[in-house]
Amino acid sequence: MTLLRILLKRLLSMSTTLIGVAVIVFFVIRIVPGNPIAMMLPPGAGEEDIARLKALYGFDKSLPEQFLIWIQGILGGDFGTSITSRQPVSALVLGRLPATLELSVMALVMAVAIGGILALTGTRHRGGKAEAVIDITNGISLSVPDFLWGLFFILLFGVLWPVFHISGRVSPALDLPFTTNFYLFESLLRLRFDIWLDLVSHMFMPALALAIPLAAIIAQLLKQSLKETMHLDYVTLARTKGYSENHVILREALPNAILPTLTLVGVQFTFLIGGTVIIERLFSYEGLGNMAIDAVINRDLPLIQGIVILFAVIFTTVNLLVDLTYAVLNPRLRHG
Repeated sequence: MTLLRILLKRLLSMSTTLIGVAVIVFFVIRIVPGNPIAMMLPPGAGEEDIARLKALYGFDKSLPEQFLIWIQGILGGDFGTSITSRQPVSALVLGRLPATLELSVMALVMAVAIGGILALTGTRHRGGKAEAVIDITNGISLSVPDFLWGLFFILLFGVLWPVFHISGRVSPALDLPFTTNFYLFESLLRLRFDIWLDLVSHMFMPALALAIPLAAIIAQLLKQSLKETMHLDYVTLARTKGYSENHVILREALPNAILPTLTLVGVQFTFLIGGTVIIERLFSYEGLGNMAIDAVINRDLPLIQGIVILFAVIFTTVNLLVDLTYAVLNPRLRHG
C-alpha cells in the first residue's frame, strides 16, 4: 500500500506540473516580441492575407479561447501544425525524439562509467595523491560548462586530430534500412556494425561533453558515500575475515553506498536531456534540442509548445520512475 500511495501522490504531482507547464509556455511565448504571422507572409501581403493566416492558426481568437482549443487538441493527440514546415507538430517532435534520447542515454552511460571509476579509485587510494588528483579533476569538470567541453573536443578531435565526426548524426552516404528513428539500437539489432560505428563516431564528442559534468557529480557523491560506509561495522567485520580491500569496497561497501547515487543519476538525467539543446546545436546534431532552437528563432509557436510539453513529460516521467525505484530499493519506504 505504501508504494501505491507514493505512485498516486507522484501521479497527482505529475499532472499538476504538466498543467502548470502548459499554462506557462502557452502565455509566456505570446508575450515575447515577434509576430509569427508576419514572418510567414511574403513582401506586399495585404490585410486579407494576414486575417486568413490568423484564422487558419487560431490567432484571431482571444488567448483563453486559444488555450482551451490547444488543450483540447492535446488531449485528442493533436499538438497543432508547425508554422514553418506546415507539418503536424507531433510527427516532427516524435521524429527527432529518438536521436535526443540515444544521445542522452549514451552520455548517461559514459557519465556513470567515468564517475564510478573515479569514485572507486579515490576510495581505494583514499588519503593519497590519487584522491587529490581526482578531487582536482572533479572540480575542473564541474567548473567548465558542457558547451565549452564540446568546443574543446571539436578543436582536439575534429581539427587537430580528426578522428571523430564533428557534425550531423550519421553519414549521408550510408544506406539506412531502418523502420524506426532509433538508429543506434536498431543498427545493433540488424547487425549493421558499420552504421553503428558511424553513429557512435558522430555521437562520441557531444555525448562526452554532456557526460563530463555529470560524471564529476557522480564521482563526488559516490566517493563520499563510500567513505562513510567504509567505517561501518559490517565493513570492519569483512576486513577481520581476511577479505581484500577490493572485495570490501566492491562487495560490502558499494551495494549500500550506491543508493543515493542512483537517485542522483535519475534526477540528473532530466537535466542532461535539457542540456542537449546547446550541444545539439553546436554539433549540428539532428535532435529535439536543435529543433527547439530553430522553432524559437522562427517563432513557430505550435512547435515550441509541443517540444516544451514533451520535455516536461519526459522530466516528470523520469522523476516518477526515480521515486518508485528509490521506494523499492529502500526498505524503510517500502514498508512504511
